[in-house]
Amino acid sequence: MAKYRAGVIGLGWMGMLYDLAERIPDLFEIDDVDRPTPELDVHRRFFHHDHPGTEGNPTSYAEALHSRPEVELAAAADRDPKRLAAFTERYGIEATYEDAEAMLRAERPDIVAIATNTKGRADLTCLAVHCGARGIVTDKPMCHTLEEADRMVSTCADAGVPLNCGAISTTHPSFGKARELVQSGAIGEIRSIEADSPFAQHQNWSFFLDSAPAWVSGIGDLPRRGAGSDEFDGPGGSDEFRGQGIMVTADETVVHFRAGAPGVRLEGSTGEIEFTDRRWRLRQQLETTGNVRVEMPWPEPQFVHPYGAVYSLNDVIDCMEGRLDEPKNSGRRIAVALEVEIALKLSSARGGARVELPLEDRSLGLNYDWFR
Repeated sequence: MAKYRAGVIGLGWMGMLYDLAERIPDLFEIDDVDRPTPELDVHRRFFHHDHPGTEGNPTSYAEALHSRPEVELAAAADRDPKRLAAFTERYGIEATYEDAEAMLRAERPDIVAIATNTKGRADLTCLAVHCGARGIVTDKPMCHTLEEADRMVSTCADAGVPLNCGAISTTHPSFGKARELVQSGAIGEIRSIEADSPFAQHQNWSFFLDSAPAWVSGIGDLPRRGAGSDEFDGPGGSDEFRGQGIMVTADETVVHFRAGAPGVRLEGSTGEIEFTDRRWRLRQQLETTGNVRVEMPWPEPQFVHPYGAVYSLNDVIDCMEGRLDEPKNSGRRIAVALEVEIALKLSSARGGARVELPLEDRSLGLNYDWFR
């Protein structure tokens, strides 16, 4: 018998469409209600990605929720009647709404997936908590501004509601194994962390922080990327940080953001852990190897692409049931990365000047014209 009732807000690509249709261009500036709906196959069982290995996970939140035996997918909200009709036909669920607030107040779901346009995500997250949600997953980007991030994180924390914001690589169980190795001393004392970009909405590095950022220095930021530019493969632009820099935490952990770096690399006193080319690698300095570090087998699980919504949901349920303290890609960790990225942009604009954290102006943010 299901323990939890769940609802999905937004039946776009991450909400439902990835598991029912082939991707079509979906520009950011088009409002939700006016977005084109592709041809849908409500009986489709071949998921959006060609899954390697044995994982074969669905991509969308609707499918991930429906696949969990302890979850009853009970309702959905979207402003497109065609998508609501497809949801009903696929899942046999009649409780559909064109107004998200009406769904939350009427259905009172325990778990809420929010896959709408970014601009309304903070308000919907806080409303879901007010309506009794016990766990929340959202699409990425989490939000635009620091104020929105603060509100989402504090509202959920005050209510004890786990918040996972985005189905990204960090949600994969292999990241938990990497952190476990670090905490067990497998590579000694951490000397530094390295990543190719702060990329707040798809970061890997803040998962490994145990202390709050204290200051940053950045250089080389580039102008806002536009649609079709050589630097961005996607339907729209972004003003994310595109330079290089350094961030230092209160406990003096150093994070370098360097062009050409792996997705994340943790340098320790007796070894290193690296996530690159969608694979984890472990090198250790053993008694028998002296000062030479040798590559060791990576303990399972190894990373398998893609990750989809399954692991986001899994983390939230694990938190709800006391097996995990915080989702790996929690709203709190994204808020940390967002503030660091904004601070790096400010520093670069000031010629690399040191910028202290936290930032006083919480209206600062980043604009994204990708995904939703």
